[in-house]
Amino acid sequence: MSAPIDTLVTVFGGSGFLGRHVIRALAKREYRIRVGVRRPELAGHLQPLGRVGQIHAVQANLRYPVSVQAAARGASVVVNLVGILAEGGAQTFNAVQAKGADTVARAAAEIGARVVHVSAIGADANSNSGYARAKAAGEAAVLAAVPSATIIRPSVVFGPEDQFTNRFAGLARISPMLPLIGGGLTKMQPVYVGDVATAVANAVDGKTRPGATYELGGPEIMTMREIIDLILNITRRNRMLMSLPFPLAKIQSYFLQFAPGDLKLTPNQVELLRSDNVVSDTAKAAGLTLEGLGITPDSLAAVAPSYLWRYRKTGQFAHKDV
Repeated sequence: MSAPIDTLVTVFGGSGFLGRHVIRALAKREYRIRVGVRRPELAGHLQPLGRVGQIHAVQANLRYPVSVQAAARGASVVVNLVGILAEGGAQTFNAVQAKGADTVARAAAEIGARVVHVSAIGADANSNSGYARAKAAGEAAVLAAVPSATIIRPSVVFGPEDQFTNRFAGLARISPMLPLIGGGLTKMQPVYVGDVATAVANAVDGKTRPGATYELGGPEIMTMREIIDLILNITRRNRMLMSLPFPLAKIQSYFLQFAPGDLKLTPNQVELLRSDNVVSDTAKAAGLTLEGLGITPDSLAAVAPSYLWRYRKTGQFAHKDV
């Protein structure tokens, strides 16, 4: 489907991991794209994803409503992809994922724009995780402001620039042992970032049900242990897996939340691992899934080798386990 040449879509959070894939998908569908980001000067990598002049980055911070209103002005559809995995300074879960989502939805409502809001499976107002509670509050705020909004809840998203598979592959490169929080029994349904981006683009096209919440997962449900085993197999690393009970992991997370890079582990991340992260039977029955949108999901096993090879001892030319 090609969009009318004058159709403008404003995407908040378009410079991140999921964002660049969403921008690419929208550009291919001929939309004009305005990208609202905190640092426009750092969003130059988005320009090659479309034609000259098709993609334009502007300054916008969800904590400042005036900047959000300016970025949304004139748009037919507003997409909110903004989310954080860990809090820092003024960037708290509540400020970004709850109040920020409300600010975006209100700005869209003022101009009569449709809204596509990306949340996460596991969003729960009663969760012990501040991340999950803020996600749920954001969904509620969006639907209160724009009842026809489309909510998209992915499971854990993987892809070349993710902070999931790359993180464990990076740890395996430097550590002889990997922890399995809660025994690695938590179930997930890893979903490819390209499939999520296609779903978002379909929602922008108007192919989703107004006011509905879609849950996106890959073709397989896997435990964390199975996911880590797969990553080790792809990267050809032999590493010891050590079960780490939730109480002990929670204690360690109070210290590791200040650690750099791949070593970072927050209390919120531990809490999230207490619950399975899979598409619900309710969403499946209602057709509110990737398959319901006509998208055949790609598996982790099929896609991950195309980018995790760089973690092998000798890169793509590795032929021995280490």
